[in-house]
Amino acid sequence: MAKKKMQFWTGTALVSAEVVTNLVLFAGVFSGLIFLIRPYMRKHKKTDLRVFELIKKHTSERNTKLMSFFTFFGTHKFFIPVNLFLILYFLLIRKRSWFSIRVASVAISSLALMFFLKYLFHRNRPLYPLKTAKGLSFPSGHAIMSVTFYGLLMYVIAQTIKNKPVKWSLIIGLCIFIQLIGFSRVYLRVHYASDVAVGYITGALWLIISLKVLKRMEYYMLFARHRIA
Repeated sequence: MAKKKMQFWTGTALVSAEVVTNLVLFAGVFSGLIFLIRPYMRKHKKTDLRVFELIKKHTSERNTKLMSFFTFFGTHKFFIPVNLFLILYFLLIRKRSWFSIRVASVAISSLALMFFLKYLFHRNRPLYPLKTAKGLSFPSGHAIMSVTFYGLLMYVIAQTIKNKPVKWSLIIGLCIFIQLIGFSRVYLRVHYASDVAVGYITGALWLIISLKVLKRMEYYMLFARHRIA
């Protein structure tokens, strides 16, 4: 039994190392790709400014309040408590510990990736924002965190809800909500459109990779426990 337990923890350590290695490699490769296209983005900054000009025609106090409402659901003030709630909900109420692990892992890793990319590219925010925003601009943290968080919710919904009309209504609704959050950042002039677009791509790829790696880890852990039992 002691030997089996030793094999279990050795295997767990190896899988954990594989998870970290895969995520670090992904972050490195993806950062390299973005770094290569950075000159292209600078050259076509006029496109970002043209988007601002198009949106400016629809700027009003009412629309600004509406966009500020949507942008709140992509902030840390919203994500921190709601992530903690989901972790405790799946851990203590639903008794689905791997869902709680997924929520924590995706939230922490995507946050780390966001800060890493912002530090790497160090792009300043647009001038004349309609709402005060701190930090750097590229990529949009709202876009990354919204895609990873609400995308994870879509994954949970797809896994747990059997009623297809309800399932797809919720998934489509979340997709639209993500778009509104991203658009609110451009409307409020705290991000360029390219910041949001790359944030969407980054968040989607990160979520897919993270879920696949975590799923493989889950299968291994369950298999190892079954062998010990």
